[in-house]
Amino acid sequence: MKISVIIPTYNRWPLVCRAIDSVLAQSRPADQVIVVDDGSTDDSVRQLLQHYSHRINVLQQANSGVSAARNNGIQQATGDWIALLDSDDEWLPEKLSHQERIIAEQRDAVLCHTDEIWIRNGIRVNPMKKHSKHGGNIFLNCLPLCAISPSSALIKKETLTKVGMFDESLPACEDYDLWLRICSRHEVLFIPEAQLIKYGGHDDQLSRKYWGMDRFRIQALKKLLDSETLSNIQRDHTIQMLVKKTRILHKGACKHRNVELAEYCNTLLQQYRNSSPETDNPC
Repeated sequence: MKISVIIPTYNRWPLVCRAIDSVLAQSRPADQVIVVDDGSTDDSVRQLLQHYSHRINVLQQANSGVSAARNNGIQQATGDWIALLDSDDEWLPEKLSHQERIIAEQRDAVLCHTDEIWIRNGIRVNPMKKHSKHGGNIFLNCLPLCAISPSSALIKKETLTKVGMFDESLPACEDYDLWLRICSRHEVLFIPEAQLIKYGGHDDQLSRKYWGMDRFRIQALKKLLDSETLSNIQRDHTIQMLVKKTRILHKGACKHRNVELAEYCNTLLQQYRNSSPETDNPC
């Protein structure tokens, strides 16, 4: 197998160095390392070229968001497997080696992810139970929230070609959307030992930038339902989750007097729950 690593970055020099160094330190070297600079204004490109020279490929694009940056990198990748790494995260040295070994044992594998260590504001924290990771048929685990960390994922490029890459119309929860599409069709492999360190708490995280993240998850769920690719059981569970999230979003829209959003929620609830009296009344 040939592995291409994709690292999107925006104004994160020198933070991105930690991510790149963790790739270059792998016991199983990556075959290609692509850093996609998403229109940085902090001199990232010159510094990247100066510090890493021929060891990485640097792609530049106008600021278009993380999905566009990842997609750009994937399209330019020469590997048959794609490893994603966010510029604020860090791999442990044996990550690619462990993933290559388990994939070799499962010839029909399309995605392998790993457990992770969380560091928030410099302090290690324990993830809540809802954030626990799993392997196998995890579609139902993917419905409530993002069940796979992008930085832990190693994905067969052919699978991305078939199911579609990251949705560039989603400003956030783009990974949630992709995992739903992949996991509705395929089982996934999971390494229960942590092979990734995820760092949180900094100001430019998307979860801080956008309020009401369920807006984007609802959009992803509706798109999945409209695709008509789900089994009957998958469709039933997806509708249940869409209704649950829409009710919560509707309540928040009413609280903040967002009439347009509340009306949109009511429209969805009428479509999928036949005018539920609990939520169909206007604010």
